[in-house]
Amino acid sequence: MYITITAQKLGGNYSQGSADFVDYLEKENQGLDPEDKEYFFNQYGDRISAEEVVREIDANTAKLEKTEPRFYSITISPSKYELNRLKNNSEDLKKYTREVMKDYVASFNRELNGRPVNIDDIKYYAKIEDQRFFKGTDTQVRENQPFAAKILQLKSDIQKVERGEQPGNIAQMKREISKLEKATPHKQDGQRIVQGMAKEGNQSHIHIIVSRKDASNKYSLSPGSKYKASKVELNGKIVKRGFDRDKFFGKAEKTFDKNFGYQRNFVETYTARKEFIKNPRSYFSNLMKLPTSEKAIAMKMLKETGMPMMPNIPTNKAQLALKVFNRLRRGVDIAVKSSSIGI
Repeated sequence: MYITITAQKLGGNYSQGSADFVDYLEKENQGLDPEDKEYFFNQYGDRISAEEVVREIDANTAKLEKTEPRFYSITISPSKYELNRLKNNSEDLKKYTREVMKDYVASFNRELNGRPVNIDDIKYYAKIEDQRFFKGTDTQVRENQPFAAKILQLKSDIQKVERGEQPGNIAQMKREISKLEKATPHKQDGQRIVQGMAKEGNQSHIHIIVSRKDASNKYSLSPGSKYKASKVELNGKIVKRGFDRDKFFGKAEKTFDKNFGYQRNFVETYTARKEFIKNPRSYFSNLMKLPTSEKAIAMKMLKETGMPMMPNIPTNKAQLALKVFNRLRRGVDIAVKSSSIGI
């Protein structure tokens, strides 16, 4: 489960409206008949139009400064293993979203009118998307890039030869392109993977737009707070503040596992991914302690994510060289960003 929380920006500034972001989320509906479209939904309603989402989010911004975000975007991306546990893809993801937003409000260290924040206090809209596209940061695209660069140069040279701008053997250059295409390490359906190509398989994920202000338009609820839990004096009153992302991400995993009977492997957990970055020595030590069957599944999952791996993981801790871990940490930083782990 990969989750990110992002304050939406337009260039270097926070967007003053939600229309551009909502339009982006409508991209899969382009050209579809009304009955075939995927609509927005929230805790209590389905088939909510994009126009209603924009209207409601943009009207819920009382007393916010231009330097403050009007809304946040939460992206929830289940893995293919998690998606395989679903029986009804769309309905199950809607059910999960409604449960995970309860986890979201429970992660605020805030009180409104003397009580904890609850699900009725937030204004959010969610949408399921079924497609994902390869990004430039994806391992497959990065490792294909040297081949892509040579192919592009050869195609450019062919055009120059055809225009009489330089000499060359076009047939030979085309044969070289064919060899490079065959030698490219990552393909999908026989085609070289490039940035912007749609990913095969079940790619369903959830986009959520949640207002910075609560449903009453009086209180600010920021999941981007740098505080997990603290208190501050405001207008003579002691006010709680903060949002615990670790708590939210952990609860989101447990909610999925409980609802769909999912047996989560060690390497799939948010805690393990965070440990990989902060303490790789401990991470690999715990990985090696897994039962043989679980360890085999873990290795398969790591390979599929493109996470850099050592050819053979040493069992002796003294063999875990610092330079190897530094390389792994740099590599996983890229994997984290491209996979939207959201630490």
